[in-house]
Amino acid sequence: MNNGRTLKVFLVDGAPNGLLTAEIMNWTGHVLTGPRSRLSELVQRPEARRTGVYFLVGPDAGTGIGTQVYIGETDDVAQRMKEHNRPEEKGGKDFWEKVCVVTSKDANLTKGHVKYLESRLIKVADSAGRCKLQNGTDPGYGSLPEADRSDMEFFLEQIITLLPVLGFDFLRSMPRSLEQGAPGPTKTTAGTVSPFFISDMKKIGIKAKAQEIDGEFVVMKDSQARGSWEGVGTSYSKLYADLVKAGVLKPSADGTSNVFTRDYAFASPSAAATVVAGRQANGRIQWTLEGGSQTSGRRCQSRLISRLIAIGAGHAELRASEGRPRDPQTLLWPARPTRRRPLRVPV
Repeated sequence: MNNGRTLKVFLVDGAPNGLLTAEIMNWTGHVLTGPRSRLSELVQRPEARRTGVYFLVGPDAGTGIGTQVYIGETDDVAQRMKEHNRPEEKGGKDFWEKVCVVTSKDANLTKGHVKYLESRLIKVADSAGRCKLQNGTDPGYGSLPEADRSDMEFFLEQIITLLPVLGFDFLRSMPRSLEQGAPGPTKTTAGTVSPFFISDMKKIGIKAKAQEIDGEFVVMKDSQARGSWEGVGTSYSKLYADLVKAGVLKPSADGTSNVFTRDYAFASPSAAATVVAGRQANGRIQWTLEGGSQTSGRRCQSRLISRLIAIGAGHAELRASEGRPRDPQTLLWPARPTRRRPLRVPV
C-alpha cells in the first residue's frame, strides 16, 4: 500500500493561472512556477536567487501533441531566466510559455547537487517519452559522494511526485501494459489489477486492446484504428491527425486500417474509442472486458456500487457496536431513528 503525501500549494496572487509555490511535508525542496508573462514578478522573489534546477515548458509545435521541455541548472535562477527570455537570435529560447523552478528551503543545494539533478531529470524525462527535450546533450554528471547521491535520489523522487500535481506530466513514466513482459494484466500504483478491454468493430474489421492504468486509458501497441477520420471535425479529429503525424498511428500492411506503433495513453476511454473508431464514440459503451460482455461504463458503475455496499456494511457494524439497532430496510447508510411528534387534533 502506498503512503499518502501532504502537499501545500500557495497561490501567490490568488489567481490559479498566476505564480504559485508548492511544497511536500517533510521535504526541504521548494517549487515555484508561473507563466512567462509573469516572469518579471517571478525573478523578484527570494527563491529566484537560490541555486536550483528549472524547466522551461511549451507546446510541441511539430506534432501538436505533448510538450517541449528544456531542463537546466543554475546558481542564480533569476539571471538565467533573463538570459532565456531573450529572442532566440540573441541566445534566448522562444518556445517556452511556462517556467518551473525547484530550489531548497534551507539553501543547502550546491552546484554539484543541481548538476546531478539536471542529469538525472534529463534521463527521467527522456525515458518517460512524454515530451520533446530541447537539451542538446545529457551532461552526465555523477561526481557526487555516495551519501549525497542518496539524498539527491530522494530529492528527485519528490520532484517526480509533485510536478504532475501542478500540471507538468513530462516526468511521469508512461503506463506499461505488461511489466517486464509478464503475461497477466498490469497492477496500478494502488495495487489493483487492471483488466484488458476490447473494442471490436466487426463491420469495418478493426480490433483494439486497452487497459486503464493509474487514471489513463492505454491502448496497446499493434491495436487497430480506422484508416482515416470519418467523423465531423472536432478536437478529437485533430488528435487523430496529430497521432498520424507523430507516427503513433501508421498504415497497416494491407492498407485497410491504421496500427498503433506503441502503447499510447489517452485521458479517457471515450478519447481512445473515438480515435480507434475514427469518429465520435462513447468509450463507456464501446470498450468491453476481454472474454466478457461487461462494458467499461458498467464495470465502473458496479465497482462504485460494491464500494458503497462495503461502506454501508461498515456503517451498520458501527451502529451495532454503539448499541443502535441495524436497519434492515436500508442497504446503504442506515438512517438514525426519527423522533415522532404527537399528533395534534384541532378542537
